[in-house]
Amino acid sequence: MPHVVTCFLRHRTHVLLGRRSDAVGTYTGRWAGISGYVEGDPADAERDAHREVREETGIDDATLVRAGDPVEVRDGDRTWTVHPFLFEVASRDVDPNEEIAVHEWVSPPAIRGRETVPGLWDAYVAVAPTVETVANDETHGSAWISVRALEALRDRAAVADSADAVVAVARGLRDARPSMAAVANRVNRVLSEADRTPEAIRERAQDAAEAALDADDAAATLAAERCGESVVTLSRSGTVLAALRAAEPSVLIGESRPACEGTDVAAELADDGLDVTLATDAALACEVADRDPSAVLVGADAVLADGSVVNKVGTRGLALAAAHEGVPVYVVAAADKVRPDEAFHGETGAAVDLYDGEAAVAVANPIFDRTPTDLVSAVLTERGALDAEGVRTVAAEHRKNANWDEEG
Repeated sequence: MPHVVTCFLRHRTHVLLGRRSDAVGTYTGRWAGISGYVEGDPADAERDAHREVREETGIDDATLVRAGDPVEVRDGDRTWTVHPFLFEVASRDVDPNEEIAVHEWVSPPAIRGRETVPGLWDAYVAVAPTVETVANDETHGSAWISVRALEALRDRAAVADSADAVVAVARGLRDARPSMAAVANRVNRVLSEADRTPEAIRERAQDAAEAALDADDAAATLAAERCGESVVTLSRSGTVLAALRAAEPSVLIGESRPACEGTDVAAELADDGLDVTLATDAALACEVADRDPSAVLVGADAVLADGSVVNKVGTRGLALAAAHEGVPVYVVAAADKVRPDEAFHGETGAAVDLYDGEAAVAVANPIFDRTPTDLVSAVLTERGALDAEGVRTVAAEHRKNANWDEEG
């Protein structure tokens, strides 16, 4: 049984499909992902996936998001084991080789309406976002995860035979990450605005996902204008990263325990050519005093209705240090990160990450903390810079959208 890789390249909310040319030996004229035979051990199929992406598209910096479980595909007397992969790419510029006659970027449900190679939709489903991946993602920020939630809703609506089936998935997604307001708010908006048919929900979820990305971009643009020459930050926020890349200030970043994602962010920014210093979280307060930065810029997993901010643990301490030194604290986040209420939903890391000895030691290992509104200079959103009153107005809109479940 031959083994093949099928790679889906995602840009924003669309994936790349290629129509197979006369240069290939099978399924000429059909649409496919980036695919090819596994040339070695199937356990090392990721290596083949990277090779096929480079050879067929000319893209050499695709970021692997997920490797799915192998999918067995039968077509008559032919059987393949397909190893699916999902990559993210920074642009839609493609330099296809002779195996691809035509290429298009499409919303994934469009796969179902095309003449494709066998099993293409099943291969996509194996790497597509789900309620479980939204709930369990510990790597990405809430803006990124919320878009994946909308994609999961869109994809489920594409195959559902009733609105009730889609609504059940919507509820699961809405409740998957209580600490991340954007997930619930964006799902709530779709269900509040769409007619109760699978097709209407699918279309609205796709539009909402694109709008969410545009909102994050606009918030990052506003934040870039506030960076000045030097910025202090911590943790990973895609919106903060975009702002820093645009403004190119010098950056001091905390390592961001317990996951230490700040270390990876520091390396990424340094590779982009920025002047970056990595510090322990405990050292940020004294570094703020010594360096006199232009601003503190952080993301948010949620902005509560009273204007206080829920973000990676350490944010409150950093904001207190900044207030003592007279440094403004800007929170950059799309308005969809505003919660409709003031509930703080934290998450807790494993106790063993701090202490695994035998003594009777209680462990506090919170992942998020809450920064009071009086320590926040402004929340920078696609709607502009919001003060506490502006946050309350947005919160009221989200409360209205959240009523869809009671009304439905």
